[in-house]
Amino acid sequence: MIRKAVKMKVYSGQYEEYKKRHDEIWEPLKKVLKNHGAYNYSIFLDKETNSLFAYVEIESEELWDKVAETEECKKWWDFMKDIMETNEDNSPKSTELREVFYLK
Repeated sequence: MIRKAVKMKVYSGQYEEYKKRHDEIWEPLKKVLKNHGAYNYSIFLDKETNSLFAYVEIESEELWDKVAETEECKKWWDFMKDIMETNEDNSPKSTELREVFYLK
């Protein structure tokens, strides 16, 4: 199992919409994530900075990277681009975080 963490940013005033969209995440996208080895996936918000912290456990980096190639993921990115910082391909601007401590 590989633990991954990234930070992203939601636009000011868009937290409730961000949460609503994730509360109603599409079943086909859930299947894609699970079929690509993701589990224990959580996203947290720092309301002071609008920063999002995402944590996911994955089976392999290679399998996880292929999520971005799926139609479901690309549609989700397009759906989310109006409420968060994104790249030109609509993927979320994100910074991968390095693990510095783990208590097992």
